[in-house]
Amino acid sequence: MNKLNKNINSVDGALTRVNTGIEELDEMISGGLPQNSVTLVSGTPGSGKSIMCFHYIQEGLKKGEQCLYLTSDERIDSIIKQAYELGFDFFTAVESGKLKFMYVDLDKTSIHKEIDDEINNNEYSRVVLDSLTPVAEVPVWVSGVHEIAPTEHSKVAKDMPLGSTPATRTHVRHILSILSKKNCTAMVTSEVPEGSRSLSRDTISEFLVDGIILMDLDMTMDRRKLTIRKMRATKHTLKPHDITITEGGIQFL
Repeated sequence: MNKLNKNINSVDGALTRVNTGIEELDEMISGGLPQNSVTLVSGTPGSGKSIMCFHYIQEGLKKGEQCLYLTSDERIDSIIKQAYELGFDFFTAVESGKLKFMYVDLDKTSIHKEIDDEINNNEYSRVVLDSLTPVAEVPVWVSGVHEIAPTEHSKVAKDMPLGSTPATRTHVRHILSILSKKNCTAMVTSEVPEGSRSLSRDTISEFLVDGIILMDLDMTMDRRKLTIRKMRATKHTLKPHDITITEGGIQFL
């Protein structure tokens, strides 16, 4: 991802920041996410990953920005309803064209191109991919500007076996490079299996993104936790913070 000079304010040399929609989180990362960055929100099921994305999108809508929400869940109406029940009203934004929910059909081999075309042909400033996990696991391979599904006799399959680290890295890198195009600031979610020491299910994306927000559950204390594990050019604490999920979304305790 080539972001050289994209994120530098020409007046004072400071990074341009993009608010997350959660005031306490913005304070922890010097005002927000670095503009044109890709931030991974990872965690176990029920830790609040999608709700983090709801905050992020709502903040963009408040600022009059054009937003895109990519999902591999074809029940888009259910996602919008879930958000509404937590206090995020996306109905009006969808109707006005300020927010688009795009279903990523994992049965197609053209998912890279479809996402790429959607971002290139529109002026989105905020993009969410919820979740990266199923997209990264699709057996789609990149060859130049084309995607191909490898067969057992193909050269690609022999050079980069399905499920190998080089293959996954190539796939994930291509997805993240699409999300970092133009003036987009992206947030992607990833599942983390219970008890895993990795920061994503694919174990690769955490090394390729600009920032990592780790969501976790402390079952013994009946608490949810949020930790900033990584954020480009940002001084931050590594201390976990207690959070709760209420009708208004994520709140710090």
